[in-house]
Amino acid sequence: MGELDEDELSGAMAADPDGTLALLADLVGATDERLRTLARQLAGRLFFDIAQRGPTRSRGIGRLRALPYRPDGGDLDIDASIDAIIEGRAGAIDADRLRIRGWVRPSTAMCLMLDRSGSMGGRPLATAALAAAAVATRSPTDYSVLAFGKDVVVAKSQLTPKPGDAVVTDILSLRGFGTTDLASALRAAGEQLARSHAGRKVAVLLSDCRSTVDGDPMVAAQALDELVIIAPEEDCAEAFAFATRCGARCLTVSGPSAVAEVVSRALERA
Repeated sequence: MGELDEDELSGAMAADPDGTLALLADLVGATDERLRTLARQLAGRLFFDIAQRGPTRSRGIGRLRALPYRPDGGDLDIDASIDAIIEGRAGAIDADRLRIRGWVRPSTAMCLMLDRSGSMGGRPLATAALAAAAVATRSPTDYSVLAFGKDVVVAKSQLTPKPGDAVVTDILSLRGFGTTDLASALRAAGEQLARSHAGRKVAVLLSDCRSTVDGDPMVAAQALDELVIIAPEEDCAEAFAFATRCGARCLTVSGPSAVAEVVSRALERA
């Protein structure tokens, strides 16, 4: 009791990554305090290592913009800098007032919604935590994570700094609840993304989309700029049907070890 052999864990990851990640997720809730602490520490490192595999930056078409002057940043923007140049003829030019032309890629904000209704342990829990790590890796300064069942819990607010490993361990501490308030989760995602000034705002819903409480998730879904649903591969029929009705994209995930790649695909332009 209270021991976690990292060499054995490495071997288990090679043989059965999904089963091992599910076991590690369950160990975070172990009754033995020392084992629970070790599992939390290891899960934070391991989940982020897996989340960083594959593309970690969203693609986008760059645009030429006027930017603050840097000696190696780009060509001087004469039009935007003309006042500073004229005023500086008699002396030194104020470099802070100069502008250059440089390429800027559009920023992306993300909101991840995690369905914690029903069973929330093992593979589903590990998948949720890895999805949170993947989002934190791909949009580190502008993302939020919501967990929903009967109520919506904000694990990470959109613009509030929080260490990524703390977000992951908080997700691993979740336990399931019976009902699914999908409409409230979608509305909460819209509220979180509204705080961002990013050029692109993507809501990612990890769920089978089986809503069990009153409310209109369709209206809430259509109010979002962009919605991508990630459904479990073995239970995705209702998610695809909901995506078709509300104009969202729908992807499937086979297990925790695959979810980082699926999150990257969610950020690809349709």
